[in-house]
Amino acid sequence: MKTTEIKIGGFGGQGVIMMGYVIGRAASIYAGGHATMTQAFGPEARGSACSSQVIISPDPILYPYVTLPEIMILMSQEAYSKFSPEIAKKGIMLVEKDLVKPEKVKEGVEVYAVPATRFAEELGLKIVLNIVMLGFFTGVTGLIDADSMRKAVEASVPEGTEKKNLQAFEKGYQYGVELMGKTGGTKAGGKKKKAAAKAK
Repeated sequence: MKTTEIKIGGFGGQGVIMMGYVIGRAASIYAGGHATMTQAFGPEARGSACSSQVIISPDPILYPYVTLPEIMILMSQEAYSKFSPEIAKKGIMLVEKDLVKPEKVKEGVEVYAVPATRFAEELGLKIVLNIVMLGFFTGVTGLIDADSMRKAVEASVPEGTEKKNLQAFEKGYQYGVELMGKTGGTKAGGKKKKAAAKAK
């Protein structure tokens, strides 16, 4: 784990805040690091723009707010339009393939896409699309080890839904691992197989 700023954007009902919570929980409780999380909502709840911002670090975090996100997870076109200009140079952007069409991507930013909603529907529970995306995040970046993320997912989801959510995590994780052409993730900012993985 290295100190990394992460921003997650989407609309209310996609589980954006839960995603930030799970990443922070995995990093701080199960991976032995530190994490902070802040969140923002639009004037409405479900359907409005929302975001969560997470900082993870092996060391205590002195300033809790994200200023230059190195990783972005964007799950709606509105979130992409609003937040994508904020990403750091050579950042990593993960998008929901069927809901986000990347345009005017900053030079040096790597974009990776996953059909998270479709995968969730195939599992019979559309609401787990955020957990699919968390698995994808884990497989692509390798920033937090998969076991810590699995434990955080299992501990964070409603009782009785653990099995379905872990299936969703595995679906996204394996898709990310295969996309990167590896047997496991790579550290954020590490070498990528661009031709195979870059989103169109």
